[in-house]
Amino acid sequence: MKITYDPRYNIAYLRFREEDAEVESIRLSDELVVDMAPDGTVYGIELLNANEQLRGKNGGELLLINEATGERVGMTIAWSVV
Repeated sequence: MKITYDPRYNIAYLRFREEDAEVESIRLSDELVVDMAPDGTVYGIELLNANEQLRGKNGGELLLINEATGERVGMTIAWSVV
């Protein structure tokens, strides 16, 4: 998985698959678009207005949690606008 951010447009993209495929972009809300292949495979999630969605109340920390083991890894997200 890869997460990218474009500060010019304030858009974040969570890419689940690297392969190129023909996908349909499904707009679920004003701030959320999901890219899906015809077989139902999710290729990515686009977050519009990303700063506000990803920062939230946690002050810009990204926290990954392994639910099976309880292991937690955190990192601070430093978004900048150019």
